[in-house]
Amino acid sequence: MSLMTTQNPEAADQQRPDRKARDILDPNNQIGMKLRSLYAAVQEEAIPERFLDLLEKLDQAEQMASAKMAE
Repeated sequence: MSLMTTQNPEAADQQRPDRKARDILDPNNQIGMKLRSLYAAVQEEAIPERFLDLLEKLDQAEQMASAKMAE
């Protein structure tokens, strides 16, 4: 068994202090951070009223269709 598999990731990071600096500078890491930030901002936005109206109409149409199928 190797030494790296028996240690936790934080211990491995402490042995290689340059790893965190490389991760921060990695373009994929920067893209990931920006995507997470964008996703969080979108989650906070309110749902547009017209979209809620469309969802309500869809619910009504589905209820009417299922009521007709039950007859």
